[in-house]
Amino acid sequence: MCIDCGCSETGHTHKHENESRTIRVGEDLLAKNNRLAAGNRRLFVSNQLLVLNLVSSPGSGKTSLLERTLTDLKEQLCFSVLEGDQQTANDADRIAATGVPVKQINTGAGCHLDAHMVGHGIENFDLVETDILMIENVGNLVCPASFDLGEDHKVAVLSVTEGEDKPLKYPHMFQAADLMLINKVDLLPYLDFDIEKCKSFARQVNPQIEIMEISCQSGAGMHQWYNWLAAGVARKNSGSRNAGPE
Repeated sequence: MCIDCGCSETGHTHKHENESRTIRVGEDLLAKNNRLAAGNRRLFVSNQLLVLNLVSSPGSGKTSLLERTLTDLKEQLCFSVLEGDQQTANDADRIAATGVPVKQINTGAGCHLDAHMVGHGIENFDLVETDILMIENVGNLVCPASFDLGEDHKVAVLSVTEGEDKPLKYPHMFQAADLMLINKVDLLPYLDFDIEKCKSFARQVNPQIEIMEISCQSGAGMHQWYNWLAAGVARKNSGSRNAGPE
């Protein structure tokens, strides 16, 4: 007899058994992903490659940020880009127009990239000649927080057209991120968005998070972001593992 429901029927599936099975499957999935991510990381480290996982909700401006960054820095740094979306190659087409190598990964019903997808996605990139691998994840502030891709840093992009309480609503993502870029600051005069409150909320969930205010349209704050990237590449070239800019 089941002590939870008192049922004695043969073959009866109890709720607690289903919950236990779901937990085991979830743990197995993450464990497999972590093993593959570790393999990705070894490959990235061996090539002294700085790898960034750009995460955000849809519409934050990740692709526009990439376009401006690649256009401004492609003569100084060598980039490769993985584009994650459920459908279409629209973002990859925009990145390809900058002349930077790009690979589109469509996840279908999936809400995030995983280490297996990334491992296959980079197969045709020349990692020896690449300084920075940019991974633009699927627009989602939930699932990508749990999946290690082998990256050095998660970079959370939050636009001022969203609520300043996003870090409190999605704490796992902002806990996992090393850097938060507050994008579209050129729109602040037209919006009811408290940027200092947003920063305070982010630091509540992650006291160590670094925060930059940027606009990939006006160019405001982009030099700080570019300096952060250059410092990360310099540390990689010096042989330091997973050492990002301070």
